[in-house]
Amino acid sequence: MLANILGLALPVTISVYLARTRLDRRPFSSLGLHLSTQATRDFLFGFGLPALLIGLIFLFEWAAGWLHIEAFAWQTQPPFVILQGVFIAIIVFLLTGWGEELLFRGYWLQNLAEGLNWFWAVIISSMLFALAHSFNPDVTWEAILGLVVAGVLFAFGYIRTSLLWLPIGLHFGWNFFEGTVFGFQVSGLTNFSLIQQTVSGPPLITGGGFGPEAGLIVLPALGLGAVLIYIYTRTRKPM
Repeated sequence: MLANILGLALPVTISVYLARTRLDRRPFSSLGLHLSTQATRDFLFGFGLPALLIGLIFLFEWAAGWLHIEAFAWQTQPPFVILQGVFIAIIVFLLTGWGEELLFRGYWLQNLAEGLNWFWAVIISSMLFALAHSFNPDVTWEAILGLVVAGVLFAFGYIRTSLLWLPIGLHFGWNFFEGTVFGFQVSGLTNFSLIQQTVSGPPLITGGGFGPEAGLIVLPALGLGAVLIYIYTRTRKPM
């Protein structure tokens, strides 16, 4: 997976850089990549928010009897393996968040907004984001719809800040806490996790083998995320 992500993130970065600087004739940083203390705060807020959202999904499914904790990583694996698994997950999900947000909420969202308007830019870029995951294991039409809504949330993070750092942090944090910490499948993919668990509840609600994005349970979580992003950015001037 690490090799695959590296094989995707690097070409995406190069292609977007060339398109922005050569075709659009604008600085690469104009995509919302300016570095500042505010950018750092946005990234950290974006990374931390999914800890709450995925944590609430985990607690709800556990309380409903749909989620069964089988073991914790430190009970079954040596410390070196755990540290290695967490380190690789950080690299993989950070590169995933960077590459996908640079493309979908960076180049495509912003250029579509200039050619059309923000409403259709958000819808089209979110649909393309969802369709990019259509070949993942256990994908369903519910999963595609859930990913469209997730794409809208990530776009909302950009619109509220005019920076990509909040959606990059959101994407990174969502995958990391969903898979590495709480043990859910990440868009159908199984990864190293600190909590080893199984979900047996109704797939329409839990998302089944694809993960929470494919279930109705993700909708209130994403809604709460949007509210908290709005509160966090209430003093900022949106796009």
